[in-house]
Amino acid sequence: MFKAKLLENEAFELLSKYSIPYPPYGLAKTPEEAGEIAEKIGFPVVLKIVSPDISHKTDVGGVILGVKSREEAVEGFKTIIKNIERKVPGARVTGILVQKMVKPGVEVIIGGKRDLTFGVIVMLGLGGVFTEVFKDVTFRIAPLTREDVYEMLNELKSAPLLRGYRGLPPVDIEALVDVVLKFSKLLEENPEIESADLNPVFAYSNGVLVVDARFILRGEELKI
Repeated sequence: MFKAKLLENEAFELLSKYSIPYPPYGLAKTPEEAGEIAEKIGFPVVLKIVSPDISHKTDVGGVILGVKSREEAVEGFKTIIKNIERKVPGARVTGILVQKMVKPGVEVIIGGKRDLTFGVIVMLGLGGVFTEVFKDVTFRIAPLTREDVYEMLNELKSAPLLRGYRGLPPVDIEALVDVVLKFSKLLEENPEIESADLNPVFAYSNGVLVVDARFILRGEELKI
């Protein structure tokens, strides 16, 4: 069966349709446009290659963090393109995603997949680089209620991090629950999506931001 993934800008467009919050971004096609978008968004920003042929962007020099000026954005665009031409010759390049670099929060992963027997299964857990190490995740079958998500949060070993730990403020639990419910609805209403994950999701004391999103499709591509 034909499979594809949404490009980064397409993934954020889909999130916007469900009012799932994410940092401001723009898709640049030229170095000058990267500088313009970065200046408009406000510094610092992150630059990321957008290509249907590249999954592990960092490994091929496709990501630059902490860009602090228009000039750096322009040069960063050029640097990424040169890296891709050298390390992944022939890769299709849609552009460079210019995204606001946000302060870190408590990292959460929200994921899901479509099961032939159970339908949509939603996952919630500790996010970021520790996802694979600690495997602190829990699952529910959609559709979800607020009570379901509260229960999922309470099942996590990392729950104390969300409630406030060693002087750290508690995260905005209600905002996090809202995102999980909206994500569940997104998967239910778009059967073209085979699997998806939002990782990392930064949970703050006053809100939540989805920093990165991946959607794997089956069959025909999702129309957004």
